[in-house]
Amino acid sequence: MGLIDKLKGELVDIIEWIDDSHSTLAWRFPRYNNEIKNGAQLIVREGQRAVFVYRGQLADSFDPGPHELTTENLPILSTLQGWKHGFNSPFRSEVYFINTRPVTDLRWGTPQPITVRDPDFGMVQVRANGLCVVKIADVEVFLREVIGTDSDVQAEEIAELLRRVITLAFSDMVMATGLGAIDLQGRQVELAGKLKDFVTERVDDEFGLAVTDVTMNISLPEEITQAMTAGVARGVEQKGFLQNLGPIDRYQQVAAADAMVAAAGNPGGSAMGEFMQAGMGMAMAGQMAGALQGAMAPGAAQAAAPAAAAGPPPLPGQALFHVDMGNGQSGGPFNAAQVQAGIANGQVNANTLVWSQGMAAWAPAGTVPALQALFAAPPPMPGAGGPPPVPPSAPPAQ
Repeated sequence: MGLIDKLKGELVDIIEWIDDSHSTLAWRFPRYNNEIKNGAQLIVREGQRAVFVYRGQLADSFDPGPHELTTENLPILSTLQGWKHGFNSPFRSEVYFINTRPVTDLRWGTPQPITVRDPDFGMVQVRANGLCVVKIADVEVFLREVIGTDSDVQAEEIAELLRRVITLAFSDMVMATGLGAIDLQGRQVELAGKLKDFVTERVDDEFGLAVTDVTMNISLPEEITQAMTAGVARGVEQKGFLQNLGPIDRYQQVAAADAMVAAAGNPGGSAMGEFMQAGMGMAMAGQMAGALQGAMAPGAAQAAAPAAAAGPPPLPGQALFHVDMGNGQSGGPFNAAQVQAGIANGQVNANTLVWSQGMAAWAPAGTVPALQALFAAPPPMPGAGGPPPVPPSAPPAQ
């Protein structure tokens, strides 16, 4: 090999970076002892930026596109190297390619739980994790603080850095907001934006990075989640279908429902008790229907409070009776149709004591004018004349 060929082999005439890793943030062109010749071609692809560094000082930078390296487009490097009238000889300089695309798969998480003061559960330890989208914003700061003398910088290197920064920022954000654990979990989307601001303040000037997005998922301890689930279930059961009724009506209806369940589970209960429980169920159903209709009517919200305590009034002219259930217990009030059903089933007779509004004292049902007609014997069937025929006597014994 001749001298000319040897000199040509030591000169760099094409500078480029073909990146297929998708995880490299910065890469130094491997010049070794080779020198860059005058008029060399610099190729910068989309998503890249090329930066010349001379003796640790940032010189000229180039955006995407093909560039011919001459004195005219290397003004800073010309000054640093003292090229007063341009250069014709080869020169030495480090060339770094910077990845300007955002890195979207940087995962973060709190290695230790963060203690939060919650008004319902006291001191609660929460954890958080998510994704962070970051890109290089200030090349000079990034070169000085992150790259240093490294020949390449991988995304995982700054991921570890960001995890520490985000963990501290998350703790500071929680303290700054003063929210409890339940509110933190319920406002995750809003708080993720605040967390991004906290992180950006700590990585822009210090490391030359820009955080464009942060997602956050806050997880509570298992015992807190179970307590919340049980509390929601109890709240739904307590509200239920009766949520539009007043507190007094709700108490009476729940007590009646409990009594019905207790009676159904008592096989020794009397038939009279079963009848009365059925009557109470009918009355409760009527109250529930009335409450539902009232809630659907216009202006029901204003009238709900006084109407709930009094309950729906009886139909005009309809008498309601309290009935002696035995053992000193009374049931009711029941209307005449309910009392008639008890008579038909043999659960109420003429001697059963009843009382209604306007009566001075309890009286047998058969003596109450409003109920006497219910005990009258039915008339004979049509066409039946006289007493029934006498059956024939048995033949005499032999």
